[in-house]
Amino acid sequence: MIRSELIQKIADENPHLYQRDVERIVNTVFEEVTDAMARGDRVELRGFGAFSVKQRDARVGRNPRTGETVHVEEKHVPFFKTGKLLRDRLNGKA
Repeated sequence: MIRSELIQKIADENPHLYQRDVERIVNTVFEEVTDAMARGDRVELRGFGAFSVKQRDARVGRNPRTGETVHVEEKHVPFFKTGKLLRDRLNGKA
């Protein structure tokens, strides 16, 4: 599902809301999650999962094409851990 499909589905299920308002709500939620993660905060959506940021240390990598060693700088990467309800539903237990 892509963002526009999510907006359309929410708008269809809530006919009392204008689609532009639903779009603003969805965009605000995503922006808040992104901003929180950029600050290094953890975002937890109960039953769905938790978004966090993990730090990857600097290391020496290798260019697979040439075999040359390359210095890879430290970086921060997004991480998602599924919640129990989502995991159970995906495995057919709920």
